[in-house]
Amino acid sequence: MPVENSRLSGFFRHTVAERRQIVAEMTDLNEQQIAALEACGALSEEAADRMIENVIGTMSLPVGVATNFVIDGKHYLIPFCLEESSVVAAASNMAKRCLKNGGFHTNSDAPMMIGQLQILECSDWKKAEQDILSKAEELIQLCNSLPSTMVRLGGGCKRIETRLLDSMSGPMLITHIIVDCRDAMGANAVNTMAELIAPRIEEITGGRVHLRILSNLAAHRLARVSAVFTPEEISEDGTHENGVSVIEGILEAQHFAQTDPFRAATHNKGVMNAISSVAVACGQDWRAVEAGCHAWAAYSNGSYGSMTTWEKDTEGNLLGSIETPMAVGIVGGASKVHPVAQANLAILGVETAQELAGIIAAAGLSQNLGALRALSTKGIQAGHMKLHARNMAVSAGAEGKEIEIVAARLQQASGPKTQTLVGELLQQLRNE
Repeated sequence: MPVENSRLSGFFRHTVAERRQIVAEMTDLNEQQIAALEACGALSEEAADRMIENVIGTMSLPVGVATNFVIDGKHYLIPFCLEESSVVAAASNMAKRCLKNGGFHTNSDAPMMIGQLQILECSDWKKAEQDILSKAEELIQLCNSLPSTMVRLGGGCKRIETRLLDSMSGPMLITHIIVDCRDAMGANAVNTMAELIAPRIEEITGGRVHLRILSNLAAHRLARVSAVFTPEEISEDGTHENGVSVIEGILEAQHFAQTDPFRAATHNKGVMNAISSVAVACGQDWRAVEAGCHAWAAYSNGSYGSMTTWEKDTEGNLLGSIETPMAVGIVGGASKVHPVAQANLAILGVETAQELAGIIAAAGLSQNLGALRALSTKGIQAGHMKLHARNMAVSAGAEGKEIEIVAARLQQASGPKTQTLVGELLQQLRNE
């Protein structure tokens, strides 16, 4: 279950151990889950060797917790796994600013994935297409003949679709199997079904089935999230007037991203700062998630554009929304192999893949607003560099107490915050 309250005042002031204990108590983590977090994500060699080939070691990334998230009336602490500073803070800050209107509201599709079969060398393409559709029920039953927990739980192949394409290789008939994956991401099940029915499709069409593979453009598995921010909530000083100005700046930035692919790429990278981070933290196939999100941003808009939408409602509030594929699961894969992924899912307390999809999309929307608000006001570097200063100090060779001193002096320095300047500040400190 989610937590009772995601508002953790002064959480960042605690030590790592103190934060871990607070979260563990709030989410009822067991001893194994706490130990996994304490181990900083370290996998045993045996576990790592089972996950990929040619293992020589492991690599850890920080896991932070975003606070203040209320999604569909429930409070969540959301784990982020990434190396970039300011992301967790920005997402938490923006999540706090939409609480007046109930936080984030989701509407996610059923967990339907697409498996594609590429059919070549048909003598009559229209007839081949008609023949497949006429045998749709048979093909569905064949897909679902596999011994599968997914099918037993009410999932499995639900329908068959076809598409005729012209390509540089000539005509091709694409058959889609639409599979309800329940609480799994579903790649293995969908691929197995596609391979199972390939011989029968060749018999039906007289053609040759070439590729049989899942599509990561999960167009039937969309997560939708929206949130409303009042001018007072979004403002820098709490005033209505300043909030109106900030909203106008955000809208101008949004219109830039909608119009220009060069801007959209960076705009969407900000969205993915959160989406990918939560996906990694929860043991998801984050490359599949990223591929689907970017593909949908191009497919749904007719050209590559913004993953998010920002506009004003009739009362002058800022209305944000996102609609994007979200192929995630809470059974199978790394989510059941990696101990930290298991702990992070326990922190979230999610019960379905759809719930997880909505949470991840909400995190993306919140982080996107954080970036747009920063860009529209003080500029992105002000907040980023405040948190990044310690990393720069370490990179310059600062150790122990030197790190905080150099970071503080860097923040106080005027002009550009460069690595050269950090080196100079460190040398000055050591000469004192």
